[in-house]
Amino acid sequence: MKKKWLLIFTITFMVSYSFAGGFQVNLQGQKQTGMGHTGTGLLLDNACILFNPGAMSFLDSLQSVGIGGSFIFPRISFLDPTSGYKTETVHHTGTPITLYTVLKTKKTSKWNFGLGVYNPFGSLVQYQDDWKGQFLLREINLKTFFIQPTVSVKLSDKVGLGLGLIYAFGDFSLRQAVPLQFTNGTYGEARLNGKASGYGFNAGIYYKANQKLSIGIDYRSQVSVKVSNGTADFTVPSSVANYFPTTTFSTNLRLPSTLTVGFGYALNNKLKLALDINYVAWKSYDTLSIDFADNTDQLKDIHSPRCYHNAFIFRLGGQYQISPMWALRLGSYFDMTAADAGYLTPETPDENKLGITAGATLKIANKFFLDLSMLYIEGMKRTDTNLEKNFTGTYKERAVVPGLGLSYVF
Repeated sequence: MKKKWLLIFTITFMVSYSFAGGFQVNLQGQKQTGMGHTGTGLLLDNACILFNPGAMSFLDSLQSVGIGGSFIFPRISFLDPTSGYKTETVHHTGTPITLYTVLKTKKTSKWNFGLGVYNPFGSLVQYQDDWKGQFLLREINLKTFFIQPTVSVKLSDKVGLGLGLIYAFGDFSLRQAVPLQFTNGTYGEARLNGKASGYGFNAGIYYKANQKLSIGIDYRSQVSVKVSNGTADFTVPSSVANYFPTTTFSTNLRLPSTLTVGFGYALNNKLKLALDINYVAWKSYDTLSIDFADNTDQLKDIHSPRCYHNAFIFRLGGQYQISPMWALRLGSYFDMTAADAGYLTPETPDENKLGITAGATLKIANKFFLDLSMLYIEGMKRTDTNLEKNFTGTYKERAVVPGLGLSYVF
């Protein structure tokens, strides 16, 4: 039945947007972004709170504070390979932020304490209301915040351990056309809103083998976030309104874990290189279950199988210290798709992606620094038919992401 089909897919796409690779927000440090978003095996600044808490104990300053933000300008184009119909998403700007602060009680202490605030998932995707896939999606907006208090201890001159506890929270909104028309020819609309929260952890070990080589291992756990009392309401013709009651729903979402192995190498006192390998456990998203507070003949609880696989991201970056005032960075990464054939959707047409990065740091004053970064993302064109909806499309993603940050070292 159309009524049941509509709500199942409305919420399926809302939840998959939280997980699928799409434009997962990998912008958690300006220096790191300039180097291909590396930083697990190479200590750059207090963004190690996210990249490797074990490295935090190697920071020498008594206190440091850093804030940063990026500006995501994404484009998603859609082509119907049969009819030749083309469109792209409405232009907008995403603005993920970071804040990191680290405190050491005294210079000789082996312990460092830190706090990180960052946005690892979230963005806005909006199509024109009358586009070909309006019954799948018109607009979705997801915002998440992770708050991570962290502690790190230097076990020796070579080894540091760190652990951060994560509290995650966020909200989302979604609009989707309903395939039922009013007398004026316009279609109805479904609107969903919800809030979610959950917990996880971030643990890392940092090994400084010698003055040139450093190695890091970081594990960011799966974060299970619970949506309680999400609301779904509909604007539909009065003749079918009973099939679309305003109701609440709940579900548990599993944001995937990430295991990273990183290497840093100083060729000399000016040039440093970094290599990170991420293994993202997207497979944790295997089933979508939705529990509705109010059921009707057309509105049943949902247990829908999904199909994602674990995937790698390979990252490489370099930094060159031109002078005490300036440092330049370059990097690149290859992000492998997590979506199997048959499971591509308009809001996250996940595909293999190539990222090219650049960055710089300017020492403004004795303890005050300005960081700049630039990221270009090019998605590999992909054609797929969604098996559940039988919706075929060719998708192409790209994004330009400038960023800046300010840091002060006490």
